[in-house]
Amino acid sequence: MERTLVCPVRTTLNVLGGKWKLLILSYLLEEPRRYGELKRLMPEITEKMLIQELRDLEADGIVARTVHQTVPPRVDYSLTEQGQSVRPFFSALLDWGFQYLDRDGASAPGQVPVHEQISR
Repeated sequence: MERTLVCPVRTTLNVLGGKWKLLILSYLLEEPRRYGELKRLMPEITEKMLIQELRDLEADGIVARTVHQTVPPRVDYSLTEQGQSVRPFFSALLDWGFQYLDRDGASAPGQVPVHEQISR
């Protein structure tokens, strides 16, 4: 019988990889968000792609979708307990990103860093 090796890096990339998932998660780490809020925060993403990424994250148990019985219906997206477990990972990503932006004065004057609310 052939053994299948499992690679944790590949698993992480399968769940969190892609162009938009990390950005979506970074906004949900700050607070639960409605679909429209996420779309406004990421104007470059298409509606189809945002819906697909949210569905994938929900299917993987990272994001919870809550439908409120109001008129019109309101849908909130938040991180599950498993999703919250990425917080230390994001702290490391932010530290690296700030260091990279600050290298040799590479960041443009007047730029304001985003995602400063993600606690360590």
